[in-house]
Amino acid sequence: MEEVKVSEKLQKIIDSVAELSVLELSELVKALEDKFGVQAMAAAPVAAAGATAAAGEAAPAAEEKTEFDVVITNAGTNKIAVIKVVREFKPELGLKEAKDMVDACPANLGNMKKDAANDAKAKLTEAGATVELK
Repeated sequence: MEEVKVSEKLQKIIDSVAELSVLELSELVKALEDKFGVQAMAAAPVAAAGATAAAGEAAPAAEEKTEFDVVITNAGTNKIAVIKVVREFKPELGLKEAKDMVDACPANLGNMKKDAANDAKAKLTEAGATVELK
């Protein structure tokens, strides 16, 4: 935050305010509102709008990913079991194509919804493969 240069007179006031308790600050705000006929609430909507904008910017980053690429990074030693699982999730592949896919690790099994991707990962891991969801 940028440091604001103030006169010595204002610095003394700032230092005095910094020493006040919360209750005393509340009383000071009320006294200033009465003295000058203003309300301190005018600054709150600006701060709330800034907070809302910041929350709006953060919301897309917080969205949960719903689709994943299932990538077999290593088929492991039991390739036959891995090939069977690959064919379960990619039934359009023949035996040779599934074997070629498993032999060519890393192999992308495709983009799947979260539940299907987690299911594929669990079954492939159980079969002995190393899998990443991206």
